[in-house]
Amino acid sequence: ITFNAAISACEKGEMWEPALLLLGEMAAERVERNTITCNAAVSACQKGWAWDFALQLLREMAIDRVRTDTITFNAAISSC
Repeated sequence: ITFNAAISACEKGEMWEPALLLLGEMAAERVERNTITCNAAVSACQKGWAWDFALQLLREMAIDRVRTDTITFNAAISSC
């Protein structure tokens, strides 16, 4: 929950780099990513015009079998 809140705060502040760093910390601490966490990170990338990272995260979600939804795809498309 703490990671979700922190990544959501990064998204609201249009701070995509810290959002991705937090995702990396989640992996390092073996905390499982979920749709809400990844959506916030994709949205942070979208707001920061970091389309390449948004699309990379979308690919990682598929590889890690994290469920995607309309929010995921809308944010990824809007980032381009």
